[in-house]
Amino acid sequence: MIALDTNILARFYVDDPGDPEAAKQRPIAYEILTSHSSLFVPLTVILELEWVLRAFYRFDAVKVVQVMEHLLGLANVNVEESERVANALSLLKRSIDFADSLHLSGCSHCEALYTFDERRFARRAQRLGTTPAVVVPVGKPGHPL
Repeated sequence: MIALDTNILARFYVDDPGDPEAAKQRPIAYEILTSHSSLFVPLTVILELEWVLRAFYRFDAVKVVQVMEHLLGLANVNVEESERVANALSLLKRSIDFADSLHLSGCSHCEALYTFDERRFARRAQRLGTTPAVVVPVGKPGHPL
């Protein structure tokens, strides 16, 4: 089994004709993903790939989901915690940031996920009724909760 780094996947999924390195590397990435029978993608690579697609290549959530779902569907690719990634993608479709979605999908065995990110994470998760609940802890000075 061969493990893949983020840049291999980015080259496979993104056509960047203005970048001479990309022009050389994209065919190699394509060859790797289409000719090897057993590939592994670590969860950390998935997280970084989403960031690269969104922040660097300006992919919107719909396009990120398409890329990730395609990757999850490749028979020769084993994505670490693929079910967790798929669950996170369903939350991303519902407007929760991918990293937060990944955090939340890894906490299904918990009663709550505490965060101080009230505006972007907690409110959206509460509106969607996620499980577990996303809670902003409040307490009195000297008392954490």
